Amino acid sequence: MRAGDDTTGRVLVVDDDPDVRRDFTRLLRRLGLEVVTATDGWKAFESFSAGAYDVIVSDLSMPNLGGVQFLRAIRGVDLEVPVVLVTGQPSFETAVKAIEYGATRYLVKPVDPATFEEVVRRSIHLRRLARLKRAVSDLPDVHGLKLGDRASLEARFSNALDQLWIAFQPIIRLSEREVLGYEALARSSEPSLPEPADLFDAASRLGRVQDLARKIRELASTSFDAAPKTALLFVNIHAEELNDEELYSNAAALTARANRTVLEITERSALDGVQGLSTRLARLRKLGFKLAVDDLGAGYAGLASFSRIEPEWVKLDMSLIRGVDRLTRKRSLVKGIAEICSRDLGIQVICEGVEQAAERDVLAEDGLDYLQGFLFARPAAGFPAPVWGSLDPDIDRATANR
Repeated sequence: MRAGDDTTGRVLVVDDDPDVRRDFTRLLRRLGLEVVTATDGWKAFESFSAGAYDVIVSDLSMPNLGGVQFLRAIRGVDLEVPVVLVTGQPSFETAVKAIEYGATRYLVKPVDPATFEEVVRRSIHLRRLARLKRAVSDLPDVHGLKLGDRASLEARFSNALDQLWIAFQPIIRLSEREVLGYEALARSSEPSLPEPADLFDAASRLGRVQDLARKIRELASTSFDAAPKTALLFVNIHAEELNDEELYSNAAALTARANRTVLEITERSALDGVQGLSTRLARLRKLGFKLAVDDLGAGYAGLASFSRIEPEWVKLDMSLIRGVDRLTRKRSLVKGIAEICSRDLGIQVICEGVEQAAERDVLAEDGLDYLQGFLFARPAAGFPAPVWGSLDPDIDRATANR
């Protein structure tokens, strides 16, 4: 335990091997943690349902209810509790499932004690952070919006709509050193609502999500007139927008550019509330739109989005890309997902959040050609030209940190 570390909490250890339970319990108690053990997933789920835990450490292969099924059951009732999956028989399929249901880490037996302690310690802190973030969201006044004062919020939101503008960030094809397209990102000059998350939070509270979404689509479309003629337009679509009939109108500004537009449906939002999803997606494709699953790896819905959307594109979330040059298992997962998408499913893969030259080089080496991130260009008004970097790593590092 680190000097001055205040790690405290309650951990549920699930494993059918008594030696593993004993070893993990010893390590966790050395950290000052309270430990409860279970021999299979069913008993563990009963224990979890009956009491509060800060972290769960679970084996993958167990009788009655295996680790992945147990994780899925946990996510049905708690999206935040960190779950560390441990296995003696690692496989790509189980690793993908672990990501799909939001596992915090995926460790392979025999687990190095120091690594195990550090993973649990970080998980404890993540649990605390999640609780704090939830508490912040419950405050009556967030970001200085005076959310309790509807009149004030309505005035600020209307001002934000009037001052809405679109920033564009290039998506590049590295091997050809060419721009594939630009992602449209909403921005506002209203100081209290500068970012999309702020805008959509205010719109949701005021019941004006449709108004905001329509304005963003219109501005993205009209602003794209000045884009290079061969570039594609990538536009984020929240699941709620799929219920808006204006999206399917032949008179809508975006429809006129449908053949050049990819609609990104984020994995962070549930599709369950979309009425007649298959029919609606077919209507969009008939108009000429292509579809993308955005933020793959960030949500708990995971690969289930593929079977419902059947996208032409998928964007890997920056959480998967960050440090891919240093983390062997993350690199293996990214490469494996990309190979299945492109080779087996015919889906093109874009890697988001590329910020370091080393990340770019590893992705390129593994055959990932479509990239997006600060390394090439930050979102900006107009259509920023990408910075391609050089063969000199020192120059690349300076570019990435500009």
